[in-house]
Amino acid sequence: MFDITFTLSHESIALLLFASMGMLMLTGQRVFAAIGFVGAVAAVFLWGTGGSQMAFNASMTLMKWFPMITLPLFIYMGYMLSESGIANDLYRMFHVWMGPLPGGLAIGTVVLMVAISAMNGLSVAGMAIGATIAMPEMLKRGYDKRMVSGVIQAGSSLGIMMPPSVVLVLYGMIARQPVSNLWLAGIGPAIMFAVMLIGYIVIRCKLNPAMGPALPKEERDAITSAEKWSSLWAGLLPLAIIFSVTGAFMTGITSLVESSAVGALVATLAALVKRRLNGKVMRVVLVQTLSVSCMFMWIIMAALCFSSVFDGLGAVHAIKTLFLDGWHLSPWGVLIIMQLSYLVMGMFLDDTAMLVIVAPLYIPLVKALGFDPIWYGVLYTITCQIAYMTPPFGYNLFLMKAMAPKGVTLSDIYSSIIPMVILMLIGLVLVMVFPDIAMFLPRVLL
Repeated sequence: MFDITFTLSHESIALLLFASMGMLMLTGQRVFAAIGFVGAVAAVFLWGTGGSQMAFNASMTLMKWFPMITLPLFIYMGYMLSESGIANDLYRMFHVWMGPLPGGLAIGTVVLMVAISAMNGLSVAGMAIGATIAMPEMLKRGYDKRMVSGVIQAGSSLGIMMPPSVVLVLYGMIARQPVSNLWLAGIGPAIMFAVMLIGYIVIRCKLNPAMGPALPKEERDAITSAEKWSSLWAGLLPLAIIFSVTGAFMTGITSLVESSAVGALVATLAALVKRRLNGKVMRVVLVQTLSVSCMFMWIIMAALCFSSVFDGLGAVHAIKTLFLDGWHLSPWGVLIIMQLSYLVMGMFLDDTAMLVIVAPLYIPLVKALGFDPIWYGVLYTITCQIAYMTPPFGYNLFLMKAMAPKGVTLSDIYSSIIPMVILMLIGLVLVMVFPDIAMFLPRVLL
């Protein structure tokens, strides 16, 4: 058995590992099981019984990784704000203040989902709020269902770039990069994409006002001044929680772990003060937090095991030689191939699975090619946003189908993402050509 492995080149072994992982995933196995199993078995076959220590060392590395505490705390904060209904107050605020504008509800929905996803650190929370609360309201008022569907899918995906993005935290842990730098680097592109989305809505509604009609005059007149200011105060509370948590971390008042603890505590106190904290809410929040946190921990542990095998093989150097010397690609050519591979994988896998599968190969290669790993983390996240919306198995496509009101067909959902994907691709190219869009804040503030 060992003689066979030694006759294979590093490139062949790397391809064999990836092919084995892909075949296991096609059988329906969980991502962490497929990755961890392939990594552990490869270690034993390549280095004998001593290789089994790689999986054990990966487990111990994870358990002693102090920043891991941030994941369950940020996830808890997001679910507490969402399940207690505090996040819903944001939509009411945008409904009242922006409804009178053509396309105003759609514009407010973009901002809403960025804020909600930023609370949770994931995109699924923004999608849930947008599809179940905002979408029915807009459809009831005559908004074009395809425009609404596309805006909600694209808007919810922006949340993974805003602090406290769990995706960027995971990238930082696996790539060994400062999370504060990654968070700051994500803010500029996220704002750029939000402005592009809002600009798209404004232009579409300007050309065809029927796509996003303003609230009728009688409905606007029915909203009293007291209700307006009350909704503003209620909607600002979750925003204040977000900015207090991320602001304290960015200014150095708290560490990353401390800021996550502050966020969890403040979210709980906010739900308690607004009398929305009860046994049912707490149970849902704790169950969801435990479920998502355990999933991430298993995936990271499997990734560490798999990456240790890659490091031992020297496969990164072999692949670099293949790209540059064998295929005569420039560093930018290699980078473009990486991004294209993410787009293809994103049609079938979620962002965490993509990161875990290719991180052992891509991140060292990015460093070896002379690119900034912080900047590359932003490119990876943008590509994840695009992959969320690309058929046949884009994550957001099926979330939208599961949550959308009756009358919104799968055909509507698929066609709605065409202009959104075009916008995202334009944004990706802009960040690649002008790295300062992402790197300006980290350079100035840190």
